[in-house]
Amino acid sequence: MDRNLAINLVRVTEAAALSAARHLGRGDKIKADKAAVDAMRRMFDTLDINGTVVIGEGEMDQAPMLYIGEQIGKATKDSVKLDIAVDPLDGTTAVAKGISGAISVVAVAPKGCLLNAPDMYMDKIAVGPKGAKCVSLDYPVEKNLKNLSQGLNKNIKDITVTILDRPRHEELIKRVRDTGARIKLFPDGDIAAAIATCFPDSGVDVLMGIGGAPEGVISAAALKCLGGEFQGRLYPMNKDEENRCKEMGLIDINKTLYIEDLAKGKEVVFTATGVSNGELLKGVVYYENNMAKTYSLVMRGETGTVRYIEAIHRMDKKPKYAK
Repeated sequence: MDRNLAINLVRVTEAAALSAARHLGRGDKIKADKAAVDAMRRMFDTLDINGTVVIGEGEMDQAPMLYIGEQIGKATKDSVKLDIAVDPLDGTTAVAKGISGAISVVAVAPKGCLLNAPDMYMDKIAVGPKGAKCVSLDYPVEKNLKNLSQGLNKNIKDITVTILDRPRHEELIKRVRDTGARIKLFPDGDIAAAIATCFPDSGVDVLMGIGGAPEGVISAAALKCLGGEFQGRLYPMNKDEENRCKEMGLIDINKTLYIEDLAKGKEVVFTATGVSNGELLKGVVYYENNMAKTYSLVMRGETGTVRYIEAIHRMDKKPKYAK
């Protein structure tokens, strides 16, 4: 896969972030998400790729933009065929409320390499490289934290678990607290939280809990580039969701999905741009004279390269970036 594609994909997440950030704190997560989707779609249309969306917006309702199965890119007969996973705005509520942690993300891999995950919940665990052999979804919480404590050579009271702040996690939070480990709750968007486990300075050692399955695939792609470990197990809430899994070829619903099941091979590319300030990336900053600054992260699984990109945008000259 052409390594220059990674830089072109940054332009896609930059466009989505610039458009979504206009809605920071305005209380309307639907408008913020639509702005990100529309901008991302416009930029994808400029790329010489033959892409199929396997993770996107509106898997169940066939949304008009970036839905699963949609063909995107300015394809020619020589264009590379790609699986594309997108979350134009991971953290819609964060943007609506004007709080931290929202990002725009894209992951791509050769066709057939990203799991086509249904739009439902997934039980997840994610750790960085040093904890990759220490945890399993098949272990109880207590064993995972004990193993991680040994693997990281840290007292369990110094282990920090990041968990999505939802009522469904009350029992998980209690069990983590009973081990003596620390907890860091986050309000929205678990892709950035999963990635944070791979950066020691984030202060986060492991992500646990139930979040979106599509976000799980994107997180796995990111951790594949970073050498971390991600595991997921689909968590259907009703019979319709169970049937949807089977329709998509996921027969064993209770199967633990490892990182290689979610993002196969080495040719994975992940890009993210900050929308609102977070520990992973700073958010969009707007300046005078219709200028803006973005902060992005680009990673390639094949080389393990991690690049941070700061960009100044002259919005008058980039009509496709933000409308």
